Parts: sequence; C-alpha cells; structure tokens
Amino acid sequence: FTTQASLGGKEFTFSLADALKKGPVIVYFYPEAFTKGCSLEAHAFAEAMPQFTALGASVIGLSHDGMEKLVKFSTADCASAFPVGTDADHKIMTSYDAVLAKNPDYANRTSYLVAPDGKILAEYTNMGYEAHVETMLAALKAWKASH
Repeated sequence: FTTQASLGGKEFTFSLADALKKGPVIVYFYPEAFTKGCSLEAHAFAEAMPQFTALGASVIGLSHDGMEKLVKFSTADCASAFPVGTDADHKIMTSYDAVLAKNPDYANRTSYLVAPDGKILAEYTNMGYEAHVETMLAALKAWKASH
C-alpha cells in the first residue's frame, strides 16, 4: 500500500514496498489518534523504536484519521519516532482484515510484522494496547534469529 503519512510533523508519501526494501516493517492499526489507548500505544512504540531499529525494522501506524490530526499526533504522541499514515477510505484496514467489527469506520487494534518479501510473519489483535510492542518485538527477534 501507499498512503499519505506524517513523521515529525512533516507530510510525505509512505510506500510499504519502499520500506520493505530496507527490512521488515511493523504495520500497526489503531482506532483513533489522541484517544487514551491509542496515545499510550504510540508512546510504547516510540519508546521501543531503538529496539526495532537495532533489529533492522521500521514501524508505521495507521488509522482513519485525516492528515491534519496525524501531523499533530506524529509529534505529540509518536515523539517523531515513526510515521503515522491515513486510511480515511478504509482500503488498507479492509485489505489487512483490521476493521473494528462493532464500528467499521474504525480500525481494530491489530499489529502485523511484514517480512521484506511482503509475507505477514506475525499478527496480533487486542484492544488492549499493552502487549502489541512486546509481541511484535518477540516475532521480529524470532524471524531475525532464523535469518
């Protein structure tokens, strides 16, 4: 997928294919920027970025939020550590089966580890934000050990 994103308050076009050329990518979906769980999850991913980077991986967060909101979220809650992209038309969350069943306008809280070849190596869905970072780090370390 390709989408508009923000990193550190700067808008750009994010391409998953380009990101995968550099290594595995954590693609994580969250319901809405600046809500309690989503802000806490963004902080957790930001704090873990040195670990993801050391393992050769990058991270992108996706929600239905518009770019104006995401530009602010990328600096405030993501600490300019990783990009957040917009999925306003829900095409990406639908293709990744990450739509929140009880409210299809929102993404479910789902994280994926995508290998450089595009294969999904791990998936974790839980509305509690707490285990997403650890689950993706564990899957990334397991993949890295086998390569």
